Amino acid sequence: MLTAKKSLFKIGDDLTVKLDKLSERIQALGRGSALSMAGAHILSGGLKVRVANWRFLAVRDKAGVGVFKQRVDEVTKAIDSLERFDLPEDVNTLTSELNAVIMQYTEAFNIAAAALLNSDRIYIEAISPQLDKASDIMGTAVASLKRDGGIAKTKSGEIVASTISGQVWFSGAAILGGLVLAFFIARSITGPITAMVRAMGRLAQGEYGTEVPAMGRKDEIGEMASAVDAFKRGGLERIRLEEAANAQRAEAERLRVANETERAAVAREQADVVERLGHGLAALAQRDLTHRLEAFPADYKKLETDFNAAVDALRETMVLVTRNSEMILSGSGEVSSAADDLSKRTEQQAASLEETAAAIDQITATGKKAAEGAEHAREVVAVAKSDAEKTGVVVRKTVDAMGGIEKSAQQITQIIGVIDEIAFQTNLLALNAGVEAARAGEAGRGFAVVASEVRALAQRSAEAAKEIKGLISTSSAQVAEGVELVAETGKALERILAQVNDINKVVIDIASGAKEQATGLSEVNSAINQMDQATQQNAAMVEESTAASHSLRQEANQLMELIGQFRIGGRAASAPAARPAAKPAARPQAKAAAPRSNGSAALKEAPAAGEDDWQDF
Repeated sequence: MLTAKKSLFKIGDDLTVKLDKLSERIQALGRGSALSMAGAHILSGGLKVRVANWRFLAVRDKAGVGVFKQRVDEVTKAIDSLERFDLPEDVNTLTSELNAVIMQYTEAFNIAAAALLNSDRIYIEAISPQLDKASDIMGTAVASLKRDGGIAKTKSGEIVASTISGQVWFSGAAILGGLVLAFFIARSITGPITAMVRAMGRLAQGEYGTEVPAMGRKDEIGEMASAVDAFKRGGLERIRLEEAANAQRAEAERLRVANETERAAVAREQADVVERLGHGLAALAQRDLTHRLEAFPADYKKLETDFNAAVDALRETMVLVTRNSEMILSGSGEVSSAADDLSKRTEQQAASLEETAAAIDQITATGKKAAEGAEHAREVVAVAKSDAEKTGVVVRKTVDAMGGIEKSAQQITQIIGVIDEIAFQTNLLALNAGVEAARAGEAGRGFAVVASEVRALAQRSAEAAKEIKGLISTSSAQVAEGVELVAETGKALERILAQVNDINKVVIDIASGAKEQATGLSEVNSAINQMDQATQQNAAMVEESTAASHSLRQEANQLMELIGQFRIGGRAASAPAARPAAKPAARPQAKAAAPRSNGSAALKEAPAAGEDDWQDF
């Protein structure tokens, strides 16, 4: 139990240190603010936790445990309320450490309270009955001594009575001293706490002049007094801040009234300036550049200077615009006249180019037809050359075939000779067989007939072979003559083929030249057409330029009329009298170009004396 108390006291001291650190840090962050009030509530709640602990140690009842838990819940809620503030990291660390210490303090209190309550229960349930029994035993012993004392009754009775009386008086004195000591201990604890509670009540009602009791004490009561004093200082600081805020509001109200007075004066002055500036702008809107602003207040002097400078600059600009407009009007007349002349010459040039383009078109068409004819002739000659080459091949094959026929005829002649020789030998054999059959007489008659037939057959074969040989000889002679004729035909075809090749080359050259000529004519025609289109476009552009020059002249006249409405230097800017545009001297008109004449002849006419060189343009 003593160990639990020591641990409880040690953790309580640590809790007080953490509370002081957190309170000082919060007061430094926001003195007199809601954060400062929250810090004061945390410090007060922590001290209430320690007071509840001391009350329990003094009274030692179960109600004290409930009060302690209630105070712990209150301080925990107060610490949790800091989450709505944006606090630095070190404050969050202190808050976490304080929560941990409170948990340790609660655990130590629970252990100590359980031990104390258990010891009281043991005393009431075990020790007190034993003491009662001992008292009863002592009473019985005294009675026995009284009965059995006998002789020493009186003396023993006196001794026993004296002993009992001494014990009674000693026990009563001890109990009385304990009660007095407990009373003074309780009063030393509850008295300052009661005074502290009263002081906190008065401070909560706004009585910040209240003295905080027990400020000089070094125990927990002194720490509680320091916390209450911090709460008091926070309230005083809040009152001081409220008084300072009220003073600032009063000063702001005074400054507001002064500023409104000053703004009213400035507004009147500004209204006068705006009115006079409006007159100046109205005069400027009426094209009067002679109006000037004068006698503006010092704060608006730059506005007066800038307005007058702007009007002067505008007047000088209008003078320059007037002069330049006169020059533009004169120049636009000359440009208009020159543009008219250039338009006429461009139209003549366009007509000449159009005729030239038509002639080139005809030449191009003729050249194209000639190129097409040459191309057709080249194709015909190419076909003839191809046919001649094919015929030459056929002739060469024919000569080769005739040579083969001649060789075959020679081989047939040789074969016929062999057949003739065989027929001759067969005839001799048949003759010999007939002679032998005649010698044989009647027995060889049949054989003689056969030999006679064989001999007749051999003779017919020899005659046929002789006729065939004659025919083949005649055919060989004719084939040889045909070979010679075919060879001569092949030579003639080769000469024809060579001539066809020469003709083909000439025709190819002609076709190529005609094609190149047609291409050149086509390119010339294209160039002429492009020139014609460009000339037509130039003519259109010249027409547009002419229209633009006339429009420019009209706009220049309108500009002069507008400028004449301005008053410059006390007079209206009078527009110069409209002068007729300077016309260039008459030039000889270019005659219409012949169909094949140069279309740009009109552009080569010399300009009249004193006229701008518009040909260069």
